[in-house]
Amino acid sequence: MDDVHRFVEEECFAGGGDGRVGAELEWLTFPSGDRQARVELATLEALAEAVGTLPAGSKLTFEPGGQVELSSQPAANLSSLTQAVAADALALRQALGRLGVEASAMGLDPIRPDVRVLEGSRYVAMQAYFDSQGPAGGSMMCGTASVQVNLDVGKPCDVVERWALAHALGPVMAAAFANSPFVMGAPSGLKSTRLARCLAMDPTRTAPVAHGPRAGPSWQQPAAAWADYALRARVMMIHAGSGAGELQPVLEPLTFADWMNRPAGGPVSVATGTPLGYPNLDDLAYHLTTLFPPVRPKGWLELRMIDALPDPWWRVATAVPAVLLGDPEASGAAARAASHTAGRWSEAARHGLGHPGLASAARHCFTAALGGMERAGADAETTDACVAFEERYVARGRCPADDLVEAWVADGRLLPVATGREPSWA
Repeated sequence: MDDVHRFVEEECFAGGGDGRVGAELEWLTFPSGDRQARVELATLEALAEAVGTLPAGSKLTFEPGGQVELSSQPAANLSSLTQAVAADALALRQALGRLGVEASAMGLDPIRPDVRVLEGSRYVAMQAYFDSQGPAGGSMMCGTASVQVNLDVGKPCDVVERWALAHALGPVMAAAFANSPFVMGAPSGLKSTRLARCLAMDPTRTAPVAHGPRAGPSWQQPAAAWADYALRARVMMIHAGSGAGELQPVLEPLTFADWMNRPAGGPVSVATGTPLGYPNLDDLAYHLTTLFPPVRPKGWLELRMIDALPDPWWRVATAVPAVLLGDPEASGAAARAASHTAGRWSEAARHGLGHPGLASAARHCFTAALGGMERAGADAETTDACVAFEERYVARGRCPADDLVEAWVADGRLLPVATGREPSWA
């Protein structure tokens, strides 16, 4: 067990303190004019070839259901980040248009059943694992999209505080930016159906590490908490067989700690029919990539609780947590505000900012974030978007999901107009 704790501390929490920020934007994709169909794998492959190297160096990848993901390079400040992501997102959208593909920034597919498009060994094994437990995992794989914010883990003296604040802020951010109110053609009754499904699919790998029902006694010590969480999580898949990239699902309940303690009873290779023995550090490193809590340490803090959002709201979802964790003055105010709603993940998913406590916390957090934008190096367009979002949603106890439901009530529309931009934003 000592090797696990040492590995986690060195690989997941080392090297912070430079203040860099990053973002990952995801979109649902549809063939133009047919929002019931899936984009075919061949089209995605053609997209990757057409895009090539994006202007600002973001990486293009695909999720199992054909969602597209844009992962930025680390940036020195908010202005550099948002300008780079905006340039690459525009180039991506233009390439999608040339191939007859529409992209929609919503947290959960509101229309289509979950169908996997990608055939990689990882996703085949992942689907088999999740299918053995129910439908939520397949929905997460094939029907969700998010904004993921990547923030510096902090200097050693700051890691504990940033870890605690990221977890405390999580429900507030999820509620403020909730944008997935539909499932299979009708309202789900939730503001962030995506978050609810992520939390439900396998608590050993999706529950919050801190401020959650599975939080261990070490949750306030980040490296120890993450190591303990990984040890208690079920093994999803293992490398086994003749090919170096060949993976097989582990369908029997087996935690990583169990595998370490009783290798003879551990996973059996499908290729050889024999137990694989003790796991090694490569097995641990891969196991960590199959854990999906709302805050995931990867050498930085990856915030995973925010639904996909159109332009310019993705700028807000990136800037607000970056300022609240990065600016000392804003951090103090955010910590005080979020302390009252820490752990309210289910309430955030169900009610958004309709929850009075989360609405109050969001108002205080946005006030603090807006006060720190200039100090954080935010550009004017991002700051203006943050002000507009606060006025349109936070000050009124609303979230983007409320707009989507109102549009559905008015005209039955389930998807926004495929412009890639919030329609009211001039």
